[in-house]
Amino acid sequence: MDLPEGLAWIRTSAVGRAWLATLPTLLAECAERWSLRLGPPFRYAYASLALPADLPDGTAAVLKLQFPAEDSQHEAHALAHWDGDGAVRLLAHDPHRHALLVERCRPGTPLYELPMDRALDAAIDVLPRLWRPAGAPFTPLAEEAAGWLDRIPRSWERTGRPYERRLLDAARALLVDLASSQGEQVLVNQDLHAGNVLAADREPWLVIDPKPLSGEREFSVVPLVRGQELGHSPAAVRHRLDRLSTELGLDAERVRGWTIGHTMAWSIDEDVVFPHQIETVRWLLDGE
Repeated sequence: MDLPEGLAWIRTSAVGRAWLATLPTLLAECAERWSLRLGPPFRYAYASLALPADLPDGTAAVLKLQFPAEDSQHEAHALAHWDGDGAVRLLAHDPHRHALLVERCRPGTPLYELPMDRALDAAIDVLPRLWRPAGAPFTPLAEEAAGWLDRIPRSWERTGRPYERRLLDAARALLVDLASSQGEQVLVNQDLHAGNVLAADREPWLVIDPKPLSGEREFSVVPLVRGQELGHSPAAVRHRLDRLSTELGLDAERVRGWTIGHTMAWSIDEDVVFPHQIETVRWLLDGE
């Protein structure tokens, strides 16, 4: 199978290679179960295999085979909870095969192809519709933050202390305070960056690929604030933080704190350090 380059990392583990070996069977079983005509995989995949699929009635869909990972286990529940309001519709779900059949966005242009302020206009329209009250089965943000608190110092030590200790200490202090003082718990998405919002025909923009949690609204804008897709500079990061906080009625200091904590937690993956994430934390801490 001609896999997208973004899935190459999966070959580095025994679990990943075992999953890759099952893909031909999973594809055949899903195609038969839902009577799908499949196209070649989308090239942008990083944590799943996604293919365009046509149903017998002509419905344009996407078949998504997820690599079994904890942060993706409730994607189908999130899409069902939103029921197509601001996000792609869930058409079918096979939890045993980690397979989702979802609405296809056409033309599918990613939000980052717009100038930054036009992209923020779209995000400001979509985000409030995603803030639905949420509890089980979604992982609480406080529980997820406890995992980050544990992971951040261990990752820092394992990779040779790739950034100054003050960043680690500041992020951990903020996470402790924020996790215990949250507002109303709603459905939030810790991967809602500008590549996961696509132009569609049913609505101007629809969210795809959620990594859902239940937490306060301030956390929901973090991926857009810290993401490189809409520009990577102190001014761009601060502008996104200020606009999203002001126009969505969010506490800007809590948004800043969550962005520092979450970015620090995602700045190291296994033994790979992401310098741009560390830069973002420095900018937000130093007020540049």
